Amino acid sequence: MGVEIERKFLVNGDDWRDGVERSESMVQGYLASTDDCTVRVRLEGSIAKLNIKSAGLDIQRSEFEYDIPAADAAEILESLCGQRVVRKTRHFHPAGDHVFEIDVFEGANAGLVVAEVELASRDESFERPPWLGEEVSADPRYLNSNLATRPFNTW
Repeated sequence: MGVEIERKFLVNGDDWRDGVERSESMVQGYLASTDDCTVRVRLEGSIAKLNIKSAGLDIQRSEFEYDIPAADAAEILESLCGQRVVRKTRHFHPAGDHVFEIDVFEGANAGLVVAEVELASRDESFERPPWLGEEVSADPRYLNSNLATRPFNTW
């Protein structure tokens, strides 16, 4: 079984931009979001993935991810996801032994900047860069599946 342990934080200021190693634009659309799981498709450049993740606000969740053809992902996004789509640019920023994924959202979520760090265990320590703000791991508004249906600019 695939497991993801991830913590999510708001980002303060723009100082994080100096340490970015690479960036990638992405679009992800949600096919289903239930009390048990979310099913999404993501197109990141020419790479496409189908992702199934257990629902909930725990920092540890089941996750299954599969490569799919980019053309299929584009068609799924266009024909099956409707308005349940999130667009963002993901920036990869190393800090200590970890790499933070900093998402700068677009469209109805413009203005929202969130950093995520994946951990090997729930209690793993990590370096906290000075631009790392309030932890929002337990706030359902910041789940991408919720941002697709209840965008940041409507709060």
